[in-house]
Amino acid sequence: MKLEAERRFDHPPRPLVQRIGAILWPSFFAAGVTTMVFFAFVDPLQLRDITFPGLVLSREAGYTLAFFLLWAATASSSLFTWILLRPASRYNQPLP
Repeated sequence: MKLEAERRFDHPPRPLVQRIGAILWPSFFAAGVTTMVFFAFVDPLQLRDITFPGLVLSREAGYTLAFFLLWAATASSSLFTWILLRPASRYNQPLP
């Protein structure tokens, strides 16, 4: 009887929009701060000349590309954390 009560105490699943927002919003913030700090010291045009000298890329495009790459990196980090923090009680049920 006590085991059933413990199973029912499990938190209900969150809506999909809330789960996606919990991953994307903090990663958006982290990517924005990281982009500002990184480009306070690095010029995107000099970075382009070092890495891809044949690529035609404006300074604004460099900022944009870096922001979205950093957002993808921080979102994957947030997603991995979310996966690790899921309650085990939902997935580790005894077999009937």
